[in-house]
Amino acid sequence: MELTHLPHQPLFSTLATTYLPENIEKKWRLHWEESGYFKAGVLGSGQPQAGIPAFCIQLPPPNVTGTLHMGHAFNQTVMDSLTRYHRMRGLNTLWLPGTDHAGIATQIVVERQLAEKGLHKLALNADEGLARAQFIDLVWQWKQRSGKIITQQMRYLGCSVDWSKEYFTMDDNLSKVVIETFVSLYQDGLIYRGKRLVNWDPVLQTAVSDLEVENIPSQGFLYYICYPFVDGPQLIDGKLEKGMVIATTRPETMLADGALAVHPHDSRYRHLVGKSVDLPLCARQIPIIADEFVDQGFGTGCVKITGAHDFNDYACSQRHQLPLITIFDKQARLNEHAPLAYQGLDRIKARLAVVADLKTAGLLLKAQEHSMALPICTRTQQVVEPMLTDQWFVATRKVAKSNPSGRSLAEQAYQAVESGEIRIFPETWLSTYQQWLENIQDWCISRQLWWGHQIPAWYDEEGQVYVAHNEQEARSLANGRHLVRDPDVLDTWYSSALVPFSTLGWQLGKQSSEMSDLSLYLPSSVLVTGYDILFFWVARMVMMTKHFTGKVPFKDVYVHGLVRDAQGKKMSKSEGNVLDPVDLIEGISLPELLDKRTHNLRLPEMAPTIRRLTELEFPQGIPAYGADSLRMTFAMQATLGRAIHFDSKQCTGYKNFCNKLWQASRFVVKNCEGFDCGLKEHSKAECAPGGSAFGYLQFSMFDRWLVSILQQVELEVEKAFSQYRLDLVATQIYQFVWNEFCDWYLEIAKVQLNSGNESEQRATRRTLLRVLETILRLSHPIIPFITEELWQQVAILSERKNTDSIGIAPYPQSQPHKIDWDSIHFVKQFKELVDNSRNLRSQLGLSPATKAELLVYVKNPVDVARITPSYQLVFKALAKLTQIEITADETIWQDKSERFPHVLVGNLALCLMVQSHHDLRSFLQKDINKLQEEITRIEKIVNNPQFALRAPKELVEKEQLRYELCKEKYTQLMAQLEKHGK
Repeated sequence: MELTHLPHQPLFSTLATTYLPENIEKKWRLHWEESGYFKAGVLGSGQPQAGIPAFCIQLPPPNVTGTLHMGHAFNQTVMDSLTRYHRMRGLNTLWLPGTDHAGIATQIVVERQLAEKGLHKLALNADEGLARAQFIDLVWQWKQRSGKIITQQMRYLGCSVDWSKEYFTMDDNLSKVVIETFVSLYQDGLIYRGKRLVNWDPVLQTAVSDLEVENIPSQGFLYYICYPFVDGPQLIDGKLEKGMVIATTRPETMLADGALAVHPHDSRYRHLVGKSVDLPLCARQIPIIADEFVDQGFGTGCVKITGAHDFNDYACSQRHQLPLITIFDKQARLNEHAPLAYQGLDRIKARLAVVADLKTAGLLLKAQEHSMALPICTRTQQVVEPMLTDQWFVATRKVAKSNPSGRSLAEQAYQAVESGEIRIFPETWLSTYQQWLENIQDWCISRQLWWGHQIPAWYDEEGQVYVAHNEQEARSLANGRHLVRDPDVLDTWYSSALVPFSTLGWQLGKQSSEMSDLSLYLPSSVLVTGYDILFFWVARMVMMTKHFTGKVPFKDVYVHGLVRDAQGKKMSKSEGNVLDPVDLIEGISLPELLDKRTHNLRLPEMAPTIRRLTELEFPQGIPAYGADSLRMTFAMQATLGRAIHFDSKQCTGYKNFCNKLWQASRFVVKNCEGFDCGLKEHSKAECAPGGSAFGYLQFSMFDRWLVSILQQVELEVEKAFSQYRLDLVATQIYQFVWNEFCDWYLEIAKVQLNSGNESEQRATRRTLLRVLETILRLSHPIIPFITEELWQQVAILSERKNTDSIGIAPYPQSQPHKIDWDSIHFVKQFKELVDNSRNLRSQLGLSPATKAELLVYVKNPVDVARITPSYQLVFKALAKLTQIEITADETIWQDKSERFPHVLVGNLALCLMVQSHHDLRSFLQKDINKLQEEITRIEKIVNNPQFALRAPKELVEKEQLRYELCKEKYTQLMAQLEKHGK
């Protein structure tokens, strides 16, 4: 609507004609942080209030080496939406940010920097201790320069974390907790040092966790090797055989074999169990044993047992007390335990030599191509080697000496979920969590690195270990003996497992005050995380927090899936389908995107393919969508499913949504600023007949309907937030804003503002302002930037600006008493009438500019009276009608409608009166053709005997009824067509 005499409108003049996210997002992210609105406490005050519930989220600490990826952006959108929602609800709120020191990843970065200068960390100083100290100093310098990249990117996304409490897992206070808990667990008998099989990276020369190992499909060979019988040839399946034949993909490891194994029920080999064979290329004999882990269908059904170099074999060796022989050194070269001919060879060269010697000896029967999965370290792209090494472990199944509950760490973690003390969303992950704890192994917590929390253990010259808080305490325990500190550091996941309480000021044995962070925010409200670290982090946090504080670390766990590309593929650099969230927010040109996607590829030969696919998908690069559009896209996909298929084109639709909200706000501000918007407060008595405010506001059914629908939306949004269904929150808001507010009410408001009296206009403006202001607060948790920008103007006009920021304004709460069910029923029917009138126009091919007359037949005269002239004006405007004739006279209806197209809408009938019989015939013929297709479809179904036999009775009856209705309507339309064909 364009008003000819607008008053002075300073607020409207500040709203740009076009929605430009880049202009508003930088302004607000800086303002929010400078103003301290995100500090822990109530409504951004930075202070907690007693007697008020708390809401807390711990940010899963991203690696200090990292950059924001799509998984981060997704879960941070969820976390920020939850945090903003609860902050606006007035709770004591804390979203705690931090970064992880990322031991392996960080050390690799700095080592590569040294390598570029032709240096190695050991070359920094002749004294290894001093070299280590200098290397760690270099890491800290790098961290200060580059370590905040990911937290800066979080600001782009609009994350409302309390930056004043940002931590780093190597901070002094957190390091102190690491030492205290390690010593305590050791004294409790829950930490020990032992020789176990671990994943070993021969380049990093350290143990690595399963999370850092990826099984990559690969093509190799299956080698069939004969192990001669010590007692001479034996019968196997009725044939006299020289020896046992095994199939292996790693023939070099046979030099460390401890036995051959067959399944105890395998009739081919049962009689051979207990006999011995000669180990080829070695001067040793090994036994044949029986074990149920053997797969009778793989290879020959006989396998070699190499306990020190295979996880399954290790378990088998433990069961049968077989010798564990390690033939690799830390660099995966063959050591002194291998035959002299192979010592010093790299494992791959050793394989070639072993195969050649077996062939010469006549013991290699064949080698056939074989598909397999290679365990690759994601950090170095090297094949991981199972290695028997001395490591530190947490005993997860042992009961602590000081634990009165009699439960182990694993049992406590299991019980916390089984009892409902911790809830997992979705519940499908509950059994997975429990199964893992039922089968849990002791946790290897040591790493052979320099960067990280050095293990607080010292050794004397005899190898006796002393675990202490510091060297002085260790020397006291050792009675003055010469000590050397353990060079290993702790697994990064160890310190990460402590963050639920280490970041809140916990100290061993110290009580916390009632209003301390530890008392207020432990347990936190919800942990938002991916299913891939459900065990590595989630379960371990439960174990550690339960053990040291007696509390669970969080009340709920919201497990989301991985973000995949539009085709459902995992996003990875090697696939060339990685997206940087900041590029979606700010935009990126095609040349820059191509450089980004092909830089530092693990497989450089993939670069041409990646470039070609990128050019096809993003021929113009990626446009700037803005953070709000990206967040809305994520929110719409935040179901409780396993995977999020992300298509950047979806951002276009949600940027359109933001633009729709922007333009709607411009309309409201333009039509309300400088006018009487009916905001004068008055009592019910003053509104009553004879009161001073009687007639001041005259709300239409449409005004009351919009407010009523809003109350329902507020209720559904609250319910969805409580269930962590951000997709339902976003959907409710999207549908209400786009459909009800913009597509319907704004069009209705234009008519009411143009044709209504002063009381009606005031009521319309009040409804526009108050509903829009509520929409902005309702939407703020998901799309914070645009809502803040618009709210600053709209809240002033609606007289609801009681705070400096929308982020600390009260979140809308449903008021069921404001629901007017009559208006909801009325507008539902009204919309059906308009929609059907529009459909009639569309089917006749009438352009929007072409006006038409409408005849409405109403059987009940009461309904005629309800469609007042003012509502007819709205009807005519929305349906592009010149006139509406309403009648309850069936004769008039029959006389007029038979010559024109018409449609039934409940108890009403609509007839669009046009002058062209040709148009009417086209209209009728189009409907007849559609009905013919439908009748043919249903006939095939209902005439199929199998359908009647197998389909549910309700479905059969439904199709038969539909068939009868279609035939009846077809007969009526044919009669009409015949009548108009004369």
